[in-house]
Amino acid sequence: MGFSTDAIHAGQEPDPATGAITVPIYQTSTFVQEELGKHKGYEYARTANPTRVALERNLAVLERGKFGYAFASGMAAINAVMTLFKAGDHVLAGHNLYGGTFRLFERVLRNFGLTFSYVDTSRLEDVQKAIQPSTRLLLIETPTNPVMEITDIAAVGGLAHAHNVLLAVDNTFMSPYLQRPLELGADIVIHSTTKYLNGHSDGVGGCVILNDLALAERLKFIQNAAGAILGPFDSWLVLRGVKTLAVRMERHNQNGMAIALFLAAHPKVKSVHYPGLPSHPQHELARQQMAGFGGMLAFETGSLENAKKVLKAVRLCSLAESLGGVETLISHPATMTHASVPAEDRRRIGITDGLVRISVGIEDVEDLIADLEQALATL
Repeated sequence: MGFSTDAIHAGQEPDPATGAITVPIYQTSTFVQEELGKHKGYEYARTANPTRVALERNLAVLERGKFGYAFASGMAAINAVMTLFKAGDHVLAGHNLYGGTFRLFERVLRNFGLTFSYVDTSRLEDVQKAIQPSTRLLLIETPTNPVMEITDIAAVGGLAHAHNVLLAVDNTFMSPYLQRPLELGADIVIHSTTKYLNGHSDGVGGCVILNDLALAERLKFIQNAAGAILGPFDSWLVLRGVKTLAVRMERHNQNGMAIALFLAAHPKVKSVHYPGLPSHPQHELARQQMAGFGGMLAFETGSLENAKKVLKAVRLCSLAESLGGVETLISHPATMTHASVPAEDRRRIGITDGLVRISVGIEDVEDLIADLEQALATL
């Protein structure tokens, strides 16, 4: 089936009891059993819930995977993946990770004996040098948040597998509509469903998609044992959102490119980070492994004072963390999403005090441009 068809129908068959075309919200903690040892496939809602199962099946199909597991947040999903490993194992990660992931690694998981190092994963030679005998996982984001660096998924996957290292890709920025890492050689795909999959800024969640049966069984055990599951109502919200994912991503693509071109031509903007621009250093790679360039971009204002002026002056763009919703969100990575990253590390990877990030929504793009125009006029 085509992507849009799968988004609407995969895992979402009409309810057998009533014929309801929308998967019901099974808001229950437990399930009555017919007799000892005999039930209808469900026993306790932490272990499995029909609404969550429908979502997990749907997302697995969209990422062209076999197994999907939904969690209470994107960070809960990443944490579940990390618990596949043990003390002494080494995780190699991109140097431009989401600040929350960096915080989890450095301030929580190091206490349990995992070790971490960070490299520019767009440079294969750096990845090669950083792999250790104890390396078990390579975790990448592509594009990165917020400077939009691109990693060649197939190339780093081949390198990782040559060393018996698993490759996990956080695909939150792209969604499976624009990029499917499993088809490019990744072993694990992670999403914050809060973002594009849900798409309406009204629910928090995460998911992990994979193909390997042994890994899937371990992850399912962890999901049940640790219990950081996505509840039935939030699962239903993501199922609702995914049905319009294809049409929303097309509009995010169109608006994202229009905003990037506007900013790139503006005399008060120092630079723009957007893989759809020919000036982006990895523009050709982005064209090859992505079906579009998405709605995420960042631009340089030149100073913290300038960034503050722009963020205070916008009227239609909303100053808020998160991304991927139908409304346009604007933020300041250095003090918001990446505040937990040390200042020297932020500067090294290009997250300056003057950098502003935009999650371009699906409003009329002329209105968004007008808003940014009047905000930049304050500089």
